[in-house]
Amino acid sequence: MMMVRKSKGLGERHQKIINFIQDYQRKFKHPPSIREIGENCGISSTSVVNYYLDQLEKSGHIERDRKISRGVRLTGPSPLGDMLRVPMLGRIQAGVPIPVPSGADFPLFTPEDSVDIAMSLMPSKEKGKELFALEVEGESMIDAMINDGDIVIMKSAQEAKNGDMVAVWLPERNETTLKYFYKEKDRYRLQPANPTMGPIYVSKSDPLEIKGKVVMVIRKVDSFAA
Repeated sequence: MMMVRKSKGLGERHQKIINFIQDYQRKFKHPPSIREIGENCGISSTSVVNYYLDQLEKSGHIERDRKISRGVRLTGPSPLGDMLRVPMLGRIQAGVPIPVPSGADFPLFTPEDSVDIAMSLMPSKEKGKELFALEVEGESMIDAMINDGDIVIMKSAQEAKNGDMVAVWLPERNETTLKYFYKEKDRYRLQPANPTMGPIYVSKSDPLEIKGKVVMVIRKVDSFAA
């Protein structure tokens, strides 16, 4: 663990929280939740965690965005460099296509939801592109190292090449899905990355809309060992 140099006026509990936030951010590429901070800093009450975070915010050691989950940032240079905030648009099924409300491409999160990504981790060719994030449900892409609860970072796209991993909207089914895309003679094949599951076939006479291509994956984190 990389320790942050102790700042004047900080108590031991404050310093432990700062160290944990920095180490967690470096390891998992996004900030910890209030619950994770409490669990790993020996604080059982989220109210007490918020009390310490409020003090750190007032002292200028962190910045907080209370409108989003994981809205905690250390001030000063990030060990990962510049951060990019990507909006979270909803959930997408990696399995049987998931129905969505009429008139919507994806079941939406609140507009304030987002994830922070280190610019240094982004593929250089994707920087500056229109990006959005989706939380994955299901296990049809597990052989592509995408599991239930992971977050995929997508770039907006309306076309795809064979083998691209895409988010697809199937208007006639009112469903979305995350699959590998293949164009065949008279149909499209949406291929899972799970040998126990078969592909989805869509006739070229049926509408199919590509909404985005996967740029990177943020793994689900259940807990963190300091």
